Amino acid sequence: MTMIETDVLVVGAGPCGMALANLLGVYGTRAVVIDRDVNPPDYPRAVGIDDESLRTCQAIGVVDEVLADTLQNTPIRYYTSWGHCFAHVKPADKPFGWPRRNLFLQPLLEKALRTGLARFDQIETRLGHELTSLVQDLGGVSATIRQLDGTTVDVRAAFVVGADGGRSTVRDLIGVKLDGSTASTKWLVVDVADDQLDAPYSAVYCSPDRPVLMVPLPYGHRRFEFRLGPSDDETAVVQHEHVERLLAPRYGTTPLPRIVRARVYLHHSRVAHTFQVGRVFLAGDAAHLQPPFFGQGMNSGIRDATNLAWKLAAVTRGVATPAMLDTYDIERRTHASAMVSFAHRIGQMYRPRNLVTERLRDVGFRLAQKLPGGKEYILQMKYKPMPRYTHGVVAGVNETRASDPVGRMFMQPDVESTNGRMKFDNAVGDWFAVIGVGFDPFLSLDEVDRQWWVSIGARFIHVRPARPIKSAAASADPELHDVVDVEDVDGAFRDWKLARPREEIIVLRPDRYVAATCDRSSFAATTAALRRTFG
Repeated sequence: MTMIETDVLVVGAGPCGMALANLLGVYGTRAVVIDRDVNPPDYPRAVGIDDESLRTCQAIGVVDEVLADTLQNTPIRYYTSWGHCFAHVKPADKPFGWPRRNLFLQPLLEKALRTGLARFDQIETRLGHELTSLVQDLGGVSATIRQLDGTTVDVRAAFVVGADGGRSTVRDLIGVKLDGSTASTKWLVVDVADDQLDAPYSAVYCSPDRPVLMVPLPYGHRRFEFRLGPSDDETAVVQHEHVERLLAPRYGTTPLPRIVRARVYLHHSRVAHTFQVGRVFLAGDAAHLQPPFFGQGMNSGIRDATNLAWKLAAVTRGVATPAMLDTYDIERRTHASAMVSFAHRIGQMYRPRNLVTERLRDVGFRLAQKLPGGKEYILQMKYKPMPRYTHGVVAGVNETRASDPVGRMFMQPDVESTNGRMKFDNAVGDWFAVIGVGFDPFLSLDEVDRQWWVSIGARFIHVRPARPIKSAAASADPELHDVVDVEDVDGAFRDWKLARPREEIIVLRPDRYVAATCDRSSFAATTAALRRTFG
């Protein structure tokens, strides 16, 4: 019997688990990743990746590879049962540096994540390995893993993350239940290839009887989803002839595509009652299941990974106590629940109860788009629930001010440095950042606070106005401290300063959420408040 020791055992090598493992690799944390399957499943799964997840791919270092296989900024149209397009969503803004609505083939995404993971010597991947038991104590977690040949391996880890899907073994072993419901209605999901249909947009054909979803995918693939009726036979509906009859009305005179697969699914709206039990954490589908109507299931899992990875790294580095890990459940479970509820409501819109309610919904959307900002609200997907962390690793949250940035994901404009033009995250680095808008934030600290920020590995960023006078640009003394100078070439920080003239300092977490903002006179108090969240 073999014993393996590591910082983190990640159970599950899907997008959530692999994103988490890649981030741990970036942060220098040891991890072992296992999955019962040697190869990724080939059945229908996620097809949409948003700008938040692309930002995580940027942090991992694989965003270019992912985008190379992605249809970017794909619009979506919503149709009534009589053929009228009552809503057209076409996001063009890039507040986080990347397109907001993108379509992809999951096997290619997983390939990019697995290839990325190979860069890290401290990350070990063991495929064809199945978790059979785990026991916690005060010092860590002991797990037993069964290999393909039936032999077992013991793993001793400081922490375990269950990212092993909706039928999570980790969740069962720690006794956590999923709360919520499963829809009684089933859906037929069909993937096709060699598609020649000239429809470069997603479409939702709403109907009281049989709503249909249609999603274009890269390289001549397309996804269809058909709602089944109570009399539909699950065995019959997946047969080739039946699927072709369902596809035919969408293609008209265009040749029918090649049917790759057809499967029947139930839609779940469930959330675990906790994402943490001691040293064991749940992420992705192991923690929450949502209907696919808004394409956020995988993205919610990647949000989990992005939130949890840096906290695990901070604790294993010794710069934070394990108490910080309690903030994972505090920060993520509320938003995951909101996304599940939102996806459920979107699904209800796809199938109105009758023609009367459908016409009322159509009128409502027309009126909403005539209101000031209404059309932009729909076009730019501003209705999407965004995370807002009011408790956790944050300080000075103003819950009564809607525009308060603390606890929200920070913008990512382009900036310029001596290394040229780049996205802001690339200048910030992969860890904490203390940003001074118009001045050097390092100089606003006393010696004790400076030492603490340096001890946790924070980077100091001095954001200068675009094209400053040369004497100002050269004023930093590299012998005094390590500060990164960037120019605000996009004007994003100029606009920030105009809207928030007193918030000159921004503390940015590794997951790109704002931990705090303050003026220079309050920086010492803000530092003290954040230090308390580190334990």
